[in-house]
Amino acid sequence: MPTTMVEIPTPGGTADAFAAFPDDGERHPAVLLYMDVIGLRPVLYGMAEQLAAHGYYVLVPNVFHRHGAAPVVEIPDLTVAENREPFFGRVMPLLREFTAEQAVSDAGAYLDFLAAQPEVRPGPVGVVGYCFGGILAVRTAAANPERVAAVAAFHPGSLATGDSDSPHLLAPNLAAECYFGFPEEDDAMPPESVQRLHSALDAAGVAYASEVYPDTVHGFTMSDTAAFSASGLQRHWDRLLPLLERTLATG
Repeated sequence: MPTTMVEIPTPGGTADAFAAFPDDGERHPAVLLYMDVIGLRPVLYGMAEQLAAHGYYVLVPNVFHRHGAAPVVEIPDLTVAENREPFFGRVMPLLREFTAEQAVSDAGAYLDFLAAQPEVRPGPVGVVGYCFGGILAVRTAAANPERVAAVAAFHPGSLATGDSDSPHLLAPNLAAECYFGFPEEDDAMPPESVQRLHSALDAAGVAYASEVYPDTVHGFTMSDTAAFSASGLQRHWDRLLPLLERTLATG
């Protein structure tokens, strides 16, 4: 399975990114995979490789590239409770500085990069996001409806708030089939926020599925954190792979 680090020119500078794709000389559908707030690291590379093994060219950009190459903040062992607060104290300011406008401009550059790769089959892509990457997935699809066929967001960040730029307000611009996997406990998306998202998607006529993963907390797909749920991760694959196969036609 070929993997490589690549550099992508964006309006905000050069983004470093991890790429994985099948080594068979064929062209494959592309998947843009957005990191969680923790950043680029081996667990995400492994997930990208697993997706690539199913027949996709997978790109995982360093969303915080304006602050330097990954790791922008050194990542400690996040299975240890006392490491979490200091780490997130350093990384959350990067998230607060990252604007919706920057997200959309970067997304266009990532999609252009994918379209130019000889290993990528022409056609729409899938976008997958974890944590705040779920917000980026929705923004990417809404800004590029003709280029994105599938959106999957797992333990996503605040998708439905009272803010004027809340992602749920973008529902009328979505043409992709969407899937949302929520943890049972998550301050970022409490039940009333999930319902607000559902109402916006229903009103816009978006094709979507949404479910709560039992006995999980925010971050449940990430095996290098204390939030990890093995059953949650497997269920995530059980939902993600059919969505991509259905919408991107790997065959």
